[in-house]
Amino acid sequence: MIRIRGLHKRHGGREVLQGIDATVDKAETIAIVGPSGGGKSTLLRCLNYLESFDEGEIEIAGTTLRPRMGRRDAATLRGLRTRVGMVFQHWNLFPHLTALDNITLAPRVVRGTGQIAAELRARDLLGKVGLADRAGAYPHELSGGQQQRVAIARALAQQPEVMLFDEPTSALDPELRDEVMQVIRELAGGGMTMLVVTHEMQFARDVASRVWVIDGGRIVEDGPPAQVAAEPRTEVARELFRRR
Repeated sequence: MIRIRGLHKRHGGREVLQGIDATVDKAETIAIVGPSGGGKSTLLRCLNYLESFDEGEIEIAGTTLRPRMGRRDAATLRGLRTRVGMVFQHWNLFPHLTALDNITLAPRVVRGTGQIAAELRARDLLGKVGLADRAGAYPHELSGGQQQRVAIARALAQQPEVMLFDEPTSALDPELRDEVMQVIRELAGGGMTMLVVTHEMQFARDVASRVWVIDGGRIVEDGPPAQVAAEPRTEVARELFRRR
């Protein structure tokens, strides 16, 4: 489903990603962990081409991404964003739209889905994330955990083949994290291909099929959770799994 070859990304004079090579098979859940500033979120944003990159190539959900794609590639990038969904740390819902309207907007505008079909799909998704009774609520009427679940439903409304999560619980109080992580666990159980940047080591142990430890712009460990947690080869992995 995903193949990354020789991926380099620079910010000014700093090389944030230093030659990432990796593959992800269909239905895998990859937990991406590591110290702050190591390149985790940048990698995710390159996979959805929210940030361009300087060298290398990405194949994701049937789309090939290359450095410095621009206006002439607009159709390719539009197609990419219907096949790859992304959920951010902060849910970024439109404050003037209800939960239902936040979810139906992209299918109607991007895919040309009719209003009735889009609403039926949105209500089904709200039910799946435990918010069937909150379709008419505005973001300010929802808790942080509920808003994040609406954001997940919004991403799923595009019927993506791959889901990217960038620290989806980091902005939530501890009591709200579990409700969001439960939705992600259910997606993993249903066979969705997912990459999840997270500081939740228990999630990495219990749900991920593989763990990538990213440090200094490189994947320094890549293996099953039990192996990476029990037999880490690097000091950064030892520290991460020792503390949590």
